[in-house]
Amino acid sequence: MKNQTNKNLSGGVKLLILLPILISNSLFAQEEEGTDADNRPVRPTFESALLMDLQSVMVPNHKTLEFDIQHRFGTVEEGITDLFGIYAPANIRMGFTYTPINNLAVGFGFGKFKKYLDLSLKYAILKQRRDWSIPVSLTYYTNIARDSRDKSLFSKPVHRFSYHHELIIASRLSSKLSLQVAPSFSHYNAIDSLYSNDIIAISAGGRFRFSSQGAILINYVQQITNHDDPNFDLKPNITIGLEFSTGSHAFQVFVSNYQGILPQENNTFNEYDFTKGEFLIGFNITRLWSF
Repeated sequence: MKNQTNKNLSGGVKLLILLPILISNSLFAQEEEGTDADNRPVRPTFESALLMDLQSVMVPNHKTLEFDIQHRFGTVEEGITDLFGIYAPANIRMGFTYTPINNLAVGFGFGKFKKYLDLSLKYAILKQRRDWSIPVSLTYYTNIARDSRDKSLFSKPVHRFSYHHELIIASRLSSKLSLQVAPSFSHYNAIDSLYSNDIIAISAGGRFRFSSQGAILINYVQQITNHDDPNFDLKPNITIGLEFSTGSHAFQVFVSNYQGILPQENNTFNEYDFTKGEFLIGFNITRLWSF
């Protein structure tokens, strides 16, 4: 277990240093949309507040209402029998987020899996500048989720709750390429005795635009800590997909080995191994209204 944890930690450290290296190597490719004296924030690093299974660094503009539909089909293992997971049990979440003041978004959502109800907060601490005086954007994201299944499953009401915190560091390296990394901490108030209440993880994600409205997306999430149960094989996440977007909405379709949707659920309980074909089809739809 210690050796595995050390390997995970090594991988996490490599991910943490990846973004600064890429930034330093690409300073020559400053945005064509501004000059060296242009100190305005860069254009949106990502087109959506969601980056498939991850939160992106983006916080919508002031007085913007965001509506999200997140859908995950079943795994494709049964092939044509259940139409590659489309007929299998699926998970879905619907969420609403509003930006009452500049740089702060608050939201709520409800999901099918474990009948989760969640509240979230997202705050843009720092914004990248076009003249590279500030080379990265920095956003804090947190949520609290309530498992709303039958009360007989919980000895105390507080045992229903779980939490997630992450710090998202991102950079728009050019008009086509954006990258981000995010260390995170997930906590469950109550969990099986051999499982850990706390999981530390690190994620990396990116977008490469191949047209004005289309982009290739990729995510990776590596847990740094693990459970004590030798029979529970916690797996990292790999997600690859496409995004089609306009100024007011984005559609993302992808393959992933995460089905839980909420980050603490995915980071703490995922056993699907992407490399063994244990993945599923998912999609996100995001719609924005400005008031």
